[in-house]
Amino acid sequence: MKISYLSAVAATAILGATLTAEAATLRLNHNNPPEHPVHISMQVMADRVAELTNGEVKIRIYPNAQLGTQRESMELVQSCALEMARSNASELEAFEESYSALNLPYIFQSEEHFNTVVTGEIGADILNASVAQGFRGVAYYTEGARSFYGDRPITSPADLKGMKIRVQPSPSAIRMVELLGGNPTPIAWGELYSALQQGVVDGAENNPTALTTARHGEVAKHFSLDEHTMIPSVVVISNCAYDALTEDQRTALRQAALESMAAHRAAWNAASDAAIEAAQKELGVNVHQVEKGPFVEAVLPMHEEVAAKSQNLADLIARIKAAN
Repeated sequence: MKISYLSAVAATAILGATLTAEAATLRLNHNNPPEHPVHISMQVMADRVAELTNGEVKIRIYPNAQLGTQRESMELVQSCALEMARSNASELEAFEESYSALNLPYIFQSEEHFNTVVTGEIGADILNASVAQGFRGVAYYTEGARSFYGDRPITSPADLKGMKIRVQPSPSAIRMVELLGGNPTPIAWGELYSALQQGVVDGAENNPTALTTARHGEVAKHFSLDEHTMIPSVVVISNCAYDALTEDQRTALRQAALESMAAHRAAWNAASDAAIEAAQKELGVNVHQVEKGPFVEAVLPMHEEVAAKSQNLADLIARIKAAN
């Protein structure tokens, strides 16, 4: 009896160890609050992948940069110290040049053009381009068009002259603001509210939800709809974590990502419209319509500059424009 009991305990322990080894918990860090549309869509992906794998793969999401800033979490992913992270194409170009093509101002002619690119072969090629850098992309989440906001209206490039504009630590973002006549100032996202409040910067550029979810509309009362870029959020996974998954689990992850991307597009548009309305009514933000022509003309040299960096980028830019 004693031997049988011990044998049963040992068998249970071995079974538990086997199940634990087969299960994978992937930690996903990002810098937005839980109510942000991208967080909600990533949770949709997490729920779906758990369902598709019968609980073998679980994604645990850490909002508000709990595991590090956006840049820090990308470096952790590269070193396999973190399984997944949400960054965006702007910051990712520092890790993989292919993302630079997505960051060009006015490269997308419409929301439909953007969706065609990121959900098709071009988008997939860019997601897979960073394997040599230690990670690969899993999903794109639209964050709409980015525009300028700050302590004054910005309705022409002339209005940006001398203004200190917060940008992400991205060569494309810095160059764009330079061409428009502003003074690009890289600042971490978590420090931007106080930087706007204290006048460290005069303005920033982002999508409408920044006014509400990050409360920037409390300290920046003018939002100018120049809509210069459509820079997606990108969920990435480390090579170590991806390689540890079975082929069926990888397929489930890709399916969950695609389904959550589709759901996200509709949710994002609703959230963006709601953010503009709330910013105006609740925070007193003035929304300004903008004639885009002068902005487009000022930044067009960037397209040729980026294309000249490599044949890879030249080809991607040509393919994106042809996809319209």
